[in-house]
Amino acid sequence: MTTDDVELRHFREIEPIWNTLIDIYAEVRADRLHDPHYSVERYGERLARHASEPGWEAVVGFDGEEAIGYTYANTIEHGDRYWKRITSPLPESLTAVPTLALKEIMVRVPWRKTGASRSIHDSLLAGRSEPQVTLMVNPLAGEGKVHHLYETWSYRDIGRSQPSPDSPVLIAMVRDIHLVQRDVG
Repeated sequence: MTTDDVELRHFREIEPIWNTLIDIYAEVRADRLHDPHYSVERYGERLARHASEPGWEAVVGFDGEEAIGYTYANTIEHGDRYWKRITSPLPESLTAVPTLALKEIMVRVPWRKTGASRSIHDSLLAGRSEPQVTLMVNPLAGEGKVHHLYETWSYRDIGRSQPSPDSPVLIAMVRDIHLVQRDVG
């Protein structure tokens, strides 16, 4: 599979894509759904909360009418709980500016290693005004390969965070949004 025919659609409202995001999440996380943190119900709670936060936007990739993956994010400001949960002291120069917090990025198995996740990611960032983007990644995901992938996308580690008592400890990462963007058209 290639991303040549993938259409990237942007959404600022959750209603039209709620079921799509839930379905992709359940498929991608099928092996973890027994864990309360990864259950569809808990994901739905997080998705509803995130979608109500300022600056929320999602990008969904479609191959024809088939959704292949997505990412979504919202804007965080100085003092946001996101920053407060990171264990390392962070410089104010990092936390004082509006930041895009990338909350999820998921791609269905047939479209992995095709460039789809990078295209979806870059499409989201291309239209944003925040100067930087942050995300959190499980260092064990893909035996460390996911973390390494984000490093190749110019993200750097800034600390660790455990967003909820039953979530894994995650690595928080950040990068400038306005790096030279690849052609995602």
